Amino acid sequence: MVKSIVREPLLEPLLRQFRLAKVMPYVLRGQPLLDIGCGKSATFLRAMSSQVSEGYGVDFKVNSGKIGKNVYTQQLTFLDKLPFDDAQFSTVTMLAVLEHIANETDMLDEIYRVLRPGGKLVLTVPSIWAKPVLEFLSYKLGIISEAEIRDHKRYYTRERLRRCLIDNGDFTDFIHKYFQLWMNNFCVVTKPNEF
Repeated sequence: MVKSIVREPLLEPLLRQFRLAKVMPYVLRGQPLLDIGCGKSATFLRAMSSQVSEGYGVDFKVNSGKIGKNVYTQQLTFLDKLPFDDAQFSTVTMLAVLEHIANETDMLDEIYRVLRPGGKLVLTVPSIWAKPVLEFLSYKLGIISEAEIRDHKRYYTRERLRRCLIDNGDFTDFIHKYFQLWMNNFCVVTKPNEF
């Protein structure tokens, strides 16, 4: 029997590298990191393993286990709770994930719960201007994953992110930039320190 090799669509690794480079400077060094939607190979966690005290990745595609001395992965389909303690992480990352979550409010509430006071949520999500481009690149050219694009529940503007993170959430210190020719949003918010 011959096994077929499933190849990643052409642009996927390049787009992932752009996201990783944008996020790395915001990860709090020497502190615990949670990467939600870490992907099958936990690429970002592997890259950050020497920079953090411990790293955890969750994704429905990843196998549960240990990678190296301080990185752990857990297979998880988010329903309503993350399997971590309150205030466990200094940084939570979500790279091209929030747009796939059916109930973004539940996910953001859980992230807030597992973040330490002063901790950072760092995320990337596609912008509304990316939708026709991503659909063309996936449906017509096949150079990005069609399944990933079909699974998008929403696209974001700066204002939509501000509303869901600041106005309707409890995060502060909203930092936002568009990148990749306005096709993606990059955002960092903070869980306030308790007084």
